[in-house]
Amino acid sequence: MTCAMVIGTGHCVPERVVTNRDLMQWMDTSDEWIVERTGIRERRWISPGTTLDDLAAGAARMALQDAGLAAEELDLIICATLNPDCFFPGNGVLLQHALGARTVGALDIRNQCTGFVYGLATAAAHIKAGLARTVLVVGTEIHSTSLDLSDRGRDIAVLFGDGAGAAVLRAGEGGGDVLASVLHSQGEFARELWCELPSGSQPGRITAAQIAEGRHYPHMNGRAVYTHAVRRFCEAIQEVLDAGGVAKQDVKLVIPHQANLRITEAVTKRFDLAPEQVFSNIQRYGNTTAASIPIALSEAVREGRLARGDLLVLVAFGSGFTWGANLIRW
Repeated sequence: MTCAMVIGTGHCVPERVVTNRDLMQWMDTSDEWIVERTGIRERRWISPGTTLDDLAAGAARMALQDAGLAAEELDLIICATLNPDCFFPGNGVLLQHALGARTVGALDIRNQCTGFVYGLATAAAHIKAGLARTVLVVGTEIHSTSLDLSDRGRDIAVLFGDGAGAAVLRAGEGGGDVLASVLHSQGEFARELWCELPSGSQPGRITAAQIAEGRHYPHMNGRAVYTHAVRRFCEAIQEVLDAGGVAKQDVKLVIPHQANLRITEAVTKRFDLAPEQVFSNIQRYGNTTAASIPIALSEAVREGRLARGDLLVLVAFGSGFTWGANLIRW
């Protein structure tokens, strides 16, 4: 039976560190207020001239080096992001060119915070179906250029950071594998966490009046997102464990999407997980949406938190609403 093994991980974050106290230059906030509500102490923001593709390529090269492979050996590239460098084409083809890969397929995924979970499930399916042998999955985001850095946008602006993470999957026989994946959506809640404009269905896509109203900035109903996130995180973890036929005490590590430390703490408590079973780095990076899980995975591997044979759960919830999880034998 063909297995989809994760054989390399990598991440790339901007050098610029933006602390909570730095945000006080632009909005009425404080370090204490942000830490209490989110757990975030700092995040990384790009410097002028850095593109989404720069971050994606940096993470991808690190993952390929970790896997001991060259870009020419890739059969498929999957790129997850909510903020592409341009309206079209997607960033997958830009990444293919930046890496010097062959003319392989480049697939873009727009599932926001759940993008990497969807991407990993898609990569594993391609490998197990015999459609690809080696697949690169990247989550990459730049938020800092699209935030409302004023009191009006404070609740969202304090949350987000920039960065990219990547994983290389390869077909193998036995050993590591993506054992199960579960994916869900509930579009009736789309407007609880969304960016309305620019819109391809609107003539001109956006107007000056709409820009003045701030309708091109992301909007979030924080209370609704928190409530649904805690519930769906727990459901997805249990569902993927059931699909894989394993118990939660057998899991070495859970890496949740780094949305809010308070959400992670609530899930840890409600699902009765031990603190050492859950990995968090939101304190240093903020919410990097599709990039948050692969960045955390890359760091966890380098910190020695996973050994071959360990069971790992990746779980995410976000805009859409979408949510899902992967169960991996490392």
